[in-house]
Formats: sequence, C-alpha cells, structure tokens
Amino acid sequence: MITAEAAAESAVSAVPEAADNTGGPEREELVWPWKDAPIRVLVQRIHQLQAERAQAFRRLEEGHRQYLSSGPPYDFPRYRSTVHEVTQAFTAASREVLAVEAELTGPRQQPLLASHVRRLQQLEETRLATVALLQLMGTPELTEQEDTMQMDQLKMKVIKTMEEISEVLQDLRFDAESAE
Repeated sequence: MITAEAAAESAVSAVPEAADNTGGPEREELVWPWKDAPIRVLVQRIHQLQAERAQAFRRLEEGHRQYLSSGPPYDFPRYRSTVHEVTQAFTAASREVLAVEAELTGPRQQPLLASHVRRLQQLEETRLATVALLQLMGTPELTEQEDTMQMDQLKMKVIKTMEEISEVLQDLRFDAESAE
C-alpha cells in the first residue's frame, strides 16, 4: 500500500534558502534529487513511479471492493479515506513525472523523451478518470440504472489505455538508450 508519507518521500521537496539581501522572509528553493542524474536514471525513476501508480490503482480497486461488500449500510467514510490516500499518491507521482518532463524538455534538450513522458501522463489521467467513472457506475445507488454496454466499453478503454501505457514505456526505454 502506498502511504502519503511514502509518496511524499519521492516528491520534490522544499529546502529553505538563506534570506535575500533585502531582509525579506526566507524563500524556499525546490530541490530535486535527480537533477544531474543520467537519462537512464530518470527513465528508471519513471518506471518506479509507474509501479507506484499501479500499486495505487490496486489499492483503489480493493477499496472499492471493500466498499461494495460493506453494506448496506455502506462504509463510505472508509472508502472516501482510501480515495483520499490514493489521490495523494497519484498527485505526488504526477508532480514528479512533470518534473522529469520539464528536465527533459529544458536542460536535457530531449524533446522526444519529454513527449513520451507527457503522453504517459495523459494516458494515466485518462486511465484514472475512466476507472473512477467505472467505480461510480458500479455503486449500489446507481446499480439499477447500470448500463452494461457502457460499462463494458469503459472496461475496454481501461485495457486499451494500459496497453498504450506499456507501449509508451517501451518507447521511452528504447529512445533513452539511443539518447545516451
């Protein structure tokens, strides 16, 4: 299970910087542990973040299963807590993925790799939105209105998105090897 603490550990942290000469309050300067790392290390980190996202998706699915089996009455506060925890993990991973993209776009001047990372982020957003919609449609309150055909289409969309994610990760790894 991904905890908020574990997600925060891998996120970009802030370190106080010395007060400026104007005597104003201290500013915080962003510190990123992979700033000067080789490209292959950045790609490895993207893969680690993808593993964290996969674990968060598993936790979300398990939380939804537990919610559905908890009632009636349903234990919504527990499910809401799980969704909050998973949201924090996704947010931390996304923030770091965006930092990698910015590094590849700017200082590293690797637009092809940056485009893979950007595409990966877009696909993960699509996957998360689709999974959330599927879970919403599967809630007991909406079960009577369940549209089996639409749910099947959404499940196929999740599968196809996951396949695309795998392809982008392969392209990223291959193109990163060529870039070094």
